Formats: sequence, C-alpha cells, structure tokens
Amino acid sequence: MHQKFSHRAQVLKSSAIREILKVTEQPDIISFAGGLPAPDAFPLTEIKTATDTVLQSKDIYGALQYGPTEGYAPLRQWIADYLSARDQTAVKPAQVLIVTGSQQALDLIGKMLIDSDDKVLVETPTYLGALQAFNQYAPEYIAIESDSEGLKPETISDDVAAEAKFLYTIPNFQNPTGRRLTESRRQTLVAKAKHNHLILVEDDPYGDLDYQGHRLPCLYSLAPENTIYLGSFSKILTPGLRLGFIVASEQFIGKLVQLKQAADLHTPSLTQYIAYQVLSKNNFLTHHIPKIREIYAKRCQYMLDSLKRYMPRQVHWNQPEGGMFIWVELPENINATELLSDAISQKVAFVPGETFYAHAEKTNCFRLAFVTVPEEKIERGIKILAEMINHRIHHLQEKTVMM
Repeated sequence: MHQKFSHRAQVLKSSAIREILKVTEQPDIISFAGGLPAPDAFPLTEIKTATDTVLQSKDIYGALQYGPTEGYAPLRQWIADYLSARDQTAVKPAQVLIVTGSQQALDLIGKMLIDSDDKVLVETPTYLGALQAFNQYAPEYIAIESDSEGLKPETISDDVAAEAKFLYTIPNFQNPTGRRLTESRRQTLVAKAKHNHLILVEDDPYGDLDYQGHRLPCLYSLAPENTIYLGSFSKILTPGLRLGFIVASEQFIGKLVQLKQAADLHTPSLTQYIAYQVLSKNNFLTHHIPKIREIYAKRCQYMLDSLKRYMPRQVHWNQPEGGMFIWVELPENINATELLSDAISQKVAFVPGETFYAHAEKTNCFRLAFVTVPEEKIERGIKILAEMINHRIHHLQEKTVMM
C-alpha cells in the first residue's frame, strides 16, 4: 500500500550513530562509537534506595499518577537552587521545565523558534542530535568557524547575528570534538548576543565532567536574558531515567509548556521522584561527580597515550580537559567514512566526522568515545586503526610518486 507520509517524514534520515551502534552490539566489536556514559559510574545503590523509598512512601500515588507538564515541583526547586548556587545566578522554579531527556528539549526549541528557511547558527562541527531535531523544521544553517578553543565569535557578523533565530552551542567539552569554549570567547559571544538580540541555545550535558573540577561560567550566567540553557541528568545519574531540563525566561517556558503538552503531557513522574530522592540526599553530586571525573580522566589519558604510541605523525587529535570524546583529524585525502567500513571488518568502530557538519563539509575526521571501553581494548582498537591509517598514507604516497 502506498504510504502517504508528510513531507517532513519523507525527508527524515536515521542517525548515523544509531546505525553504527546496531553493528557495535556484536560482542567482539571494540566500539569507540557510542557517546554512552560509563555503566560503572552509575549510582546503582542510591537509585535502588531512592526507588524503594518512593515506592514505600505516602507519595507513591503521585509518583504513579499524571503530573504537571512543568515537572515535579520539588525537583524543579532543587534544580533552581543548584544552578543558583553553582553559577551565582538567580534561577526560579518557574524558569525550569523538566523534559524527557535533553533531546526532547532540542525538539521543543525547534518547534518554538524555527520556521522554514529561518537562519540558525551552528558550530563546525556540531552535535548530530541537534541537527536531527532542527532538520524537521527546515532551517537554513549558517556554520560558524571553530578551532581548538571552540567557536570563533568574532567571525559572526552583526548582520548575521541580527537576522538569525538563534545560535546553538555546546560550550563545555563539545560533542563531537571534546573542545571547551574559552572564557574570553564566552565573554565575546555574550556581548555580541546582547548587542544583536541573538538567542543563545546553550546545551550543557558535559559541563560537570571537567577532570580538574574547574568549571567555566555558563553562558546563561553571563547573559540570562539571551540564553536558553539545557541540562541533563544522563551523564551524572543515568540516561535510562530520561531526564533533562530547560532553564529560560518565564515567557519561553510558558510557550515550551504548551508545546510539551501536545507532545507527551509530561515527563514520567516516577523517574522524576526517584531522581529527586537521589539528588536531594547528603549533597549527593558533591561526592558522586568527582568519581565520574576520575574514571573518565583515566580512560581519556589511556586513549591519548595509545594515540601517541601508535598513530602516524600525519594524524592529529585534541587533548580534552573533560567530557567523553576525542576528535581525530586525518590527512585531507583520507575519507573517514570509507575508513569506517574497513575498520568494522577489523572489529573496530567509530563515528565519521562528516555526520557532525551541517553541510557535510569535512570528511577527514572522526570522533572517538572512550569512557565505556576497557583499557586493554582501547589500546588494541587504537593500534588497529593506526595500522589501517598508516597503510592508507603509504598507499597515497606511492600513488603520488608514480604520478
């Protein structure tokens, strides 16, 4: 039977990462592909205790019942208090909306702000999930130049800033590059946003994962009137709870609530109650986040050491100060997507870089995720990749000599 899909449905494409993850489910694959938090960092005991507490409490019927679209009030209050203390910026519960993972936040923001052909500014490269969420609403992407210190705000002209609907950025340990926007560039960016009335959509799932515990000021704290802030509990609790949040002006939150009501009425009450029980006890994050940082810093350093040991000198990568990713750049004439096909045949997987570009403009780069991979597999996987890349470099050099 002919399916009468809408134009929006017809143009949708599957996530390249999700397609790769189907392959990596095979137990013999060494996967540097999925940006998944490390299971050994999940607070299992605390979640079990919190779940038992909720199920045995007088609030059990509230946890199992429909709830307000805005979210569980005590959790919203906790988020407001936490952010106010962390960022020295007053946040009210009325400015907080609980969402079903930060991916829903991206979709709601796209619905709220983007009309067809509106200009949206994005970093190069940028988060694939954001492009997927925004693509449904047919924006015109304007790619903003980036380097090892993050996006370059000075390359955004006043004319471009003034006519864009918003700029989407991950300033802390960006997915896919692991880069962190410097403090001076944050100041420059927010000054430009204020001058041009530009909305900044600040996606911050990795900000707490600084290996040294040195957090830079978030854009929201520098320009709350211009910024929509997205937070997530997936990286500091567990992604299975599917809990994220949006912090913005009450005007924005009011419109987002209406859009969320049409999407799912509200985020599951039970997971919100459980998360609140965990987060509100004994300054939980004060003790838990340093444990995550220690695990991730160790695995990051092990991958960096393996890259240094095995990769040919023509290959370059960044040195992350936090987060979950390392960005690798190959010689210009080596295509990472083509390399992936051969790598999978050798039981290694990664994510090619072109999927993270709004216009697929760069093909000689790829993302490595390290936090879920044991150290012995990190070394073995990097060695395999290095041998494949080295073979390609030599083959290209031989072709050049023959020409």
